[in-house]
Amino acid sequence: MPVKAMDLRLSPSLLAWLRAFDAAARHGSFTRAAAELCITQGAVSQQVKQLEDWLGRPVFLRTPRALVQTPEGKWLAVVLRESFDAIESTLRQMRRRGEERQPVATLSCSPSFAMQWLTPRLGEFFRLHPDVGLRVFGEFHRLDRTRMVQGGIEAAVRFDLGGYSDLEAAVFLDEWLIPVASPAFLAGHPGLADPAQLQGDWLLHDSTPWEGAQPHEEWQHWLAQVRAPLPAWNGGPEFNLSQLALNAALAGRGIAMGRAALVLDDVMAGRLVPLFGRCVASRARYSYVTPPQPGAAMRSVGEWLAQEGRRFAQQRARVLPAPA
Repeated sequence: MPVKAMDLRLSPSLLAWLRAFDAAARHGSFTRAAAELCITQGAVSQQVKQLEDWLGRPVFLRTPRALVQTPEGKWLAVVLRESFDAIESTLRQMRRRGEERQPVATLSCSPSFAMQWLTPRLGEFFRLHPDVGLRVFGEFHRLDRTRMVQGGIEAAVRFDLGGYSDLEAAVFLDEWLIPVASPAFLAGHPGLADPAQLQGDWLLHDSTPWEGAQPHEEWQHWLAQVRAPLPAWNGGPEFNLSQLALNAALAGRGIAMGRAALVLDDVMAGRLVPLFGRCVASRARYSYVTPPQPGAAMRSVGEWLAQEGRRFAQQRARVLPAPA
């Protein structure tokens, strides 16, 4: 039956459910979300369940160890966090009486990186820079100066090989590659200890890790660096976003080539297991791309990204084996 227009209004009940879901998604726990919202754990769980009933689909997979967001849940979490951040930023700016507000700046970002790495950290950015308005758009196409001007893009985060001719590109984070799988997949495939045992139909692929990348780029690079034989590539599912391949790995569908920036939280929570104890440095890195003379807001973003990149690199080194 078609949904009535009235059903899509943000009623007080729906807003409460969304707020509960946002807190649970950020914390990965109903208990910690309840502490933030000053309500009971049961109330948070019930509000999320009411949201799922209203949507007609789950937003979490409830496992004994943790809450795992479904693909739809991840999508909704990103949209909500960006919306709440924008609302909070606007309210902060409106309370500044008699002072000039800075315009909202636009940041284009690779979608998987935006979902897994950038968005969870934006709250800290807005805390440090309450006067900077920032909108984030998930895009991964390659940029030049003309495209940025036409699209109204003031800066971008890109995972690629660099080589920008008419833009400034400052690398703020390198990337480590390591295969990852869920505990359930490993339980169903005991004894997996050597890359030579890999089968092509187990492998989950991001078909476009960056614009212009070759098919199976990341798997081929990792296997070559660890001197492992290439399996037959037929049969392994392919996705156009790394996060989709990782979601399939979380669901126990196979082994994904994990980028540390995208998988570290899941590894630390035990939702994904790094295999073979071998990280390999990726050919691509994360760059902050701007016109030659970015505005003050974009300079603040760039400085903050460099700081967060250093902090993450230290955390990564404590969890994963460094590339040889």
